[in-house]
Formats: sequence, C-alpha cells, structure tokens
Amino acid sequence: MGHAPPCGGPPPSPPPSPPSFPFLAPCLSSLPARGNYAITIPQGLNVTDEMLNPNSITRQLVDQISLAKAHLVIAKESNNLQFAGDLASQIQNSQALLSAAATRQYPLTTEESETSIRNMAALIYQAQQLRYDAATSLVKMKVQVQSLEDKSKAEAEKSINFGQIAAEELPKALHCFGIRLTMDWFERQSPDRRIIKDTTTARYLDKLRDNNLHHFCIFSDNILAASVVVNSTTTNADHPNRLVFHLVTDEVNYIPMRAWFSTNSFGGATIEIQKMEDFTWLNASYAPVLKQLQDASTQSFYFSGNKDSRTPIKFRNPKYLSMLNHLRFYIPELFPALRKIVFLDDDVVVQKDLSALFSIDLDGNVMGAVETCTETFHRFHKYLNFSHPLIRGHFDPDACGWAFGMNVMDLSEWRRRNVTGIYHYWQERNADHTLWKLGTLPPGLLSFYGLVRSLDPKWHILGLGYTNVDPSLISDGAVLHYNGNMKPWLKIGMDKYKGLWDKYVHYSHPLLQQCFSH
Repeated sequence: MGHAPPCGGPPPSPPPSPPSFPFLAPCLSSLPARGNYAITIPQGLNVTDEMLNPNSITRQLVDQISLAKAHLVIAKESNNLQFAGDLASQIQNSQALLSAAATRQYPLTTEESETSIRNMAALIYQAQQLRYDAATSLVKMKVQVQSLEDKSKAEAEKSINFGQIAAEELPKALHCFGIRLTMDWFERQSPDRRIIKDTTTARYLDKLRDNNLHHFCIFSDNILAASVVVNSTTTNADHPNRLVFHLVTDEVNYIPMRAWFSTNSFGGATIEIQKMEDFTWLNASYAPVLKQLQDASTQSFYFSGNKDSRTPIKFRNPKYLSMLNHLRFYIPELFPALRKIVFLDDDVVVQKDLSALFSIDLDGNVMGAVETCTETFHRFHKYLNFSHPLIRGHFDPDACGWAFGMNVMDLSEWRRRNVTGIYHYWQERNADHTLWKLGTLPPGLLSFYGLVRSLDPKWHILGLGYTNVDPSLISDGAVLHYNGNMKPWLKIGMDKYKGLWDKYVHYSHPLLQQCFSH
C-alpha cells in the first residue's frame, strides 16, 4: 500500500488497493480541538475516493447513518451536546438524500452524495478522536440496554400489579346489579314470591336428587357470570328441561342470586341456590383451608403481602383462600344423593350440548378433564415445588397437567377413593406455602393424581382471558374458558372475545338497563 501524501499536498497516483480507514488519521489531525466541531475537510483529501464504493452509495450512506446514530447516543450520554447536534444534523441530511432517491426511484449518484459522505466521514472520525471507539461504544451501549431492560421490567411489574387490581375489583355495574336485585326482592308483594315458594315442593326436591337428570354445580359470588353459565348451557342444550343446576354462593349474594334466578326462565331447567354459610359441617375443625385462614401468618401472606418482594402479587390474592373457590373439593358432601355431576367455573361460556359428558366412561377414574400438557409450561413442575422431598418423592415433574373449569365427576368413585381426605392431607402440609403458592389447581393435581381420565380437548377451550386463541378451536369448542385476569365482564377483558359472552346476557332486562346504561 502506498504512503499518504503530506496534508494539503496533491493525492498520490492511484494506489494498488483502496486504503484502510486509519489512512485518514494524519490528514485529519488538523481538525479543531474539542469544543469546536465545525465540519472541515483538509484541502486535497478526497474522502469520497477513500470511503466510497461507487457501486453501493446507498449502502455506504446507510452504514454511516447507523454508526453515527450510535455515536449520537454516546455523545448525548456524555453531555457533548454540540457534537451531538452536528451528528443529528448530518444524519438528517443523509436521510434526506436516501428519501429523495427512493421518491424519484433511481439510485444516488456519486456527485450528489459526495458532500454528505465526506462530512459524515469527518464526523465519524471526530467521534473516534473523542474516544468514541468501538469498545467504548459497546460498553456504554450495554449499560444503556441494561438500563432499558430494567425500566421495561419495572413497567411490566407495574402492569401486572395494576391488572391484578383491576381483575379483583368488582365493576360498578355489577355492584349496582346486586343492590337492585336485593331491593327488588324485598319490595315485591307476597303473590310475586310464589315462584320462590315453589322451590320447596316435592317435585322440585325430587329433581335435585334424580340421578336420571344431568346435574351441574357452579360456585360463584358473581350473579351475572353465573347467569351466563346457566343461560348458555340451557340455550345450547337439546333438552334443557333435563338439566339441574346447583349454585352455591355466599351470604352477601344469596338474596340477589335467588331473586335473579327465580324470576327468570332458563329453558325449564331446575335451579337450586344455596349459601355456603349453611353448611355448618364445613368449619375450621374439618377444613384445613378455613383453619389456615384464621392463622395470622396466612392472613398476612394473602391479605397484607409479606416482606419478600420476590413473591408476585397474584400469589397473595385472597380469592385463593376463599371457600367458594375450594368448595370443588367437597362436591360429594355438598350433594350426597348424586352419583355424577359436571363442575363448571363461573367464567365459562357453553356453546354445545353437554349431555354426552354424562355418558363418558371414566374407566374407574374419579374425574374427566382436558389435559394441558401440549407445552412444558403446563406440566407438574410448573405448579409444584419439586425441591421439597414430599413432592419430589411422590410425583413425576413431567406429569401432564389438566384444567379445572369443566370437569366430569364420578362422585361414587370419589367417595370410594376418599379424594377429599387426600386433599386435606396435602392442604395441611402446605400450611407454610412450601409445596405450592397459590390456587386450587396445585392441590387438585396432587389429590386427583392417577385418577383423571383425559377428555377430548374440544370439550374445554382455555385461554380467552389472557391470550390469543385459534379461531377454529373456539368455533369447535363446547366450553370456552375465560381463565386469566381479563374476564369478559371487566373493562380489561379482551374485546374480540367479549361478544361470545355478551350474547348470553339479558341486557334488555330493566334492572340490567338501569345498571349498564352508562
């Protein structure tokens, strides 16, 4: 390679090969000192000839812009605002050239781009003189990326926390609905309550125990959600008059729940409303969950949070210790006369006739459920603490998980296998939250281990409350489950799935119009 001429001297004869970038150093040594960043090129130095490949002018500009943007970030971080301004201005000039070329649809020529390339080359060299070299740039950019990642993580945690709060908050309209129903109940005259008195007739009571009918149980404190479950099930049933729904709620919602279901028709289905406070046998001396709920450390964990910031807010949600949520483990005792029942969560919509579920042979198992182990996420190790010897010694970490929300229960087999007793065993050993942290699914996986028959996935489609679901699965699904925080009755619900739920809400009802008109 030939030697560089003295600065200001004529260029050498064509060299045998293009010079490398360090070739510019001796000629640019006359650039102004730091603090004066005017773009000057020593006379006689053809930067374009040194830096430009005439066959790829556009690529040359793009590469320069990319490098200049990196130096711009570092200049701003170093509070070198004058130099940052020069870079920003030259980046804008180069981008304008590219934009013009794209608009007119023919390539840039050497003549029109030479000035921009020369000026940008000088600035890039100046950045190197200011020690904005590759190593320094990489270190500073890594720091900046880490900072952005930390900010992103913090914002994501805020979003999760706010989403959790929104999911737990009772919407104003639903609160209004419950109050209106209660007021309506007590304002009615005696003749208007005859339909309520009919629920004590012998025929009605016989239906509640008739094993030739199809029985469903729902545990909920959400009147509208429970109504959608019942309405969607009866609407899509071939013989709705053969359906019996057993709804259990709490003391607060008992009257409005009775008022709503007693004054509305659901295809001739039989509907029973009970409140869990009437099950006097379900007390702290019998149910470990109730005993734990009275424990100060448990209350602190679920209601106040603890000092361990690593515990996500969703693990502290009090609903996971609600007895309504845990009643699913006492179904045979709640309905002692029944042999088979289908459990439905209150955040589902039924799209098909479910009568075929009652003729499925469970092959000696206690429960029929849709498995969810198509991905690693839904295997046992995701829900349970396999570092604990009790878990590690009894269960397979890769065992397939399954879903609560639509489950066929053989209550005779349940009683024979004493599944409730197994549930109590594991619940008592998790008093310190070391086997699992939240929910009813982990103790369900343990209690029903080896006692679950896998059902066709079309029976139960999950994910409508937190993710995108294949439209074909939704179309073919019998039961759609809005599991997740984005329930269809909340503002944060996913709009594209709300219509599937809304069509089973009687928005034309006067009470609903009063509460949902705004």
